[in-house]
Amino acid sequence: MKNNFKLFIILFLTTFFGCKDAIDIDQPGRLTDVRAFESIDDLKTGIYWLYDNLDTTPDIALSALYTDEIGIGVDSGNQGLSAYDYILTPSSTASSAFWTGLYDTVNFANRVLEAAAVYTPTSSEQDQYNAIIAHATAIRAYGHLKLLAYYTPATDYADDSALAIPLVMEVPSIDAQPLRDTVGDVFNAILSDLNAAQADIDTDLGLIGDANSYKTADAITGVKAIIAAMRENYSEALTLSETLVNKYPLATTTEYPQIFTDESDVEVIFKLERTRGDSFDGQGSIGSVAAGGWAGAIFCFSGAASDPYFEIGRSLYNVLDDNDIRKSVIVHPSSVVDAGYASLPAGEFKEKDILYVGKYKGSEGQELMNDLKVLRVSEMYLIHAEAQAALGDLAGSAATLTALRDARFGAATTAPTFATATEAYSAIVDERRI
Repeated sequence: MKNNFKLFIILFLTTFFGCKDAIDIDQPGRLTDVRAFESIDDLKTGIYWLYDNLDTTPDIALSALYTDEIGIGVDSGNQGLSAYDYILTPSSTASSAFWTGLYDTVNFANRVLEAAAVYTPTSSEQDQYNAIIAHATAIRAYGHLKLLAYYTPATDYADDSALAIPLVMEVPSIDAQPLRDTVGDVFNAILSDLNAAQADIDTDLGLIGDANSYKTADAITGVKAIIAAMRENYSEALTLSETLVNKYPLATTTEYPQIFTDESDVEVIFKLERTRGDSFDGQGSIGSVAAGGWAGAIFCFSGAASDPYFEIGRSLYNVLDDNDIRKSVIVHPSSVVDAGYASLPAGEFKEKDILYVGKYKGSEGQELMNDLKVLRVSEMYLIHAEAQAALGDLAGSAATLTALRDARFGAATTAPTFATATEAYSAIVDERRI
């Protein structure tokens, strides 16, 4: 009996470990993340991949559809009407697109960081090695910040104990199910990453493209200013935004349209470069918040003034001033404007009042393809004005807004007078809308 029991144990262990060998195969030549990054150039390739997968067309699509700034276009085939009608459910594209896309970015940033951790740079590579870690760390922070912004109520941004999103600070196992972290923990992790990255991120890696197509110390300062405003840390927001306001000039009325045709980078702190033949050189998902591809394809099929399925909404058009250079950028010059649109029957209104989206006309000979301006100094002006109002400097807030408006009108404008911070906030929201 004892011998039979021993035999059973031996057979069981043999079978168990035999099966384990059959399924836990480390195939020779299998490409792991460590094997994928065996040199400093390999790690640079990882940074290229990270930037190549950053995309704000979903953000553009979502904000356009859910803020009532667009209308149904003359060539609409019912594309995007669910989002246009504010239908947002757990099964909606918008619900999953940001979650999966941004966690993919965070995950790959972690893979680059883990691969870098087992690579030993030479003394001549050390500076570039540090910069590679800085870029990956900054992008991980960027991914976490956008996730928090989309999946945490804005009313909780300043509440450290509120629940936010799961932090993913390492490559997770395939069956990992991380729990939600608190707002305080997530913001602390984001700021820790940004602070760690800021010291080394400006080291020249010899990457292809414009310098502001990659994260810089200034871009990190801008993100920290945004976080400070989100957290209602207005003294810090004031200081950080002022640093960039003093460094980056606002575009003139001549330069401003050139920003959106990719002929000028004046006031652009950080952008995502788009060029012929890259991963986004295509139409993307028509009528979907998933978007991708050319930014202009969010609104039309083949050309900015050709076949729009979405147009500028009348609620936005009606607040644009003819003397404001932004109007000539937002509204395509080929638009057909009917001053009596309000009295037209629905069918005629659609055919006679056509307000083409003009912000994404195209570049490099490609219709609808333009660089994506992620952060411009104009946003720092608005944060600066908000911080001034919150800290009780209503006259300063008005002066900051006036400086921005003067640049957009190309002439002195009448400064507003605010009696309360609420009045200032309302004016800032109106300005941000344009």
